[in-house]
Amino acid sequence: MTQPTPIRRDARTGHLDVALRLAAGGMPVLPLRAGKGPFGNCPTCAKNACGGRPNMKTPGPCACPLPCHAWAAATTDPRILTTAPWVAAWHRAEAVAYHPGGAGVTVVDLDDDAAVDWARENLPSTRTVVTTRGQHWIYQGTMHSVNRVRDGIDIKSLMSYARWLGPGAGTTAVLPDVVRALAEKAPATVRPAPRAVSVPAPAGGGQCPHRSPAYLERGIAMAEQRIADATSAVHATVYRTFLAVLSAHGRCGCLTESHIARLFTAAQAKGESPRHCTDAWANATAALGM
Repeated sequence: MTQPTPIRRDARTGHLDVALRLAAGGMPVLPLRAGKGPFGNCPTCAKNACGGRPNMKTPGPCACPLPCHAWAAATTDPRILTTAPWVAAWHRAEAVAYHPGGAGVTVVDLDDDAAVDWARENLPSTRTVVTTRGQHWIYQGTMHSVNRVRDGIDIKSLMSYARWLGPGAGTTAVLPDVVRALAEKAPATVRPAPRAVSVPAPAGGGQCPHRSPAYLERGIAMAEQRIADATSAVHATVYRTFLAVLSAHGRCGCLTESHIARLFTAAQAKGESPRHCTDAWANATAALGM
């Protein structure tokens, strides 16, 4: 590991001082660049060519000495935080972020006054941090992260990061079921292709062999997981997954807009744009002569 570089205490090390204090308390931290986004992967680690962490599911850097891999680079190790590449990043950082899931908490990010009003009426009170536009409500416990569970509301926990804006006020409550339920009812963040998929009924008018809810659900869930597990060649993985789903279910009328929306949402979670999703679906449909 690169040896720690001596730290000169000046105005530029303020973020590092905060990060070291948070890390000492068990909170995995990372620097945010201008624009408050994570530092991008270096050329060696581009598109996770280095392997990163196993499927990006645990926080911490790969063998690369740079703060790569966004939330997965978050660490509590002061030896890493004070290596020369990280100190250089802290000097250029605009803010400090942390990995809520790694700290054992979930952040309900309320982005405007309307979202805050909704939370006050529907969620149990907990530790609250004021943000530039709304509030962070912080609960003890972790769950999967989901954006736009309601208008102006995101959930940040596992595999996500949140900006550090101070300890906040109030007592941290246990993560309630009502917050977990929000994630299950979250609307799709990407709409399916504008045109509904139109496919012929099975030959002879017989009943579709795939109409078992369990069979279809298992197929869609496997497709979502295949996309989620992609660590490289995401575009190609999305296309091949769409092609496989259409090959199995596209001609018999099983697929609904809800199923397509789930696939599109999984693709967007890996960084695909709505246009890429629509193009991949159209290309897969064309390849199958549908």
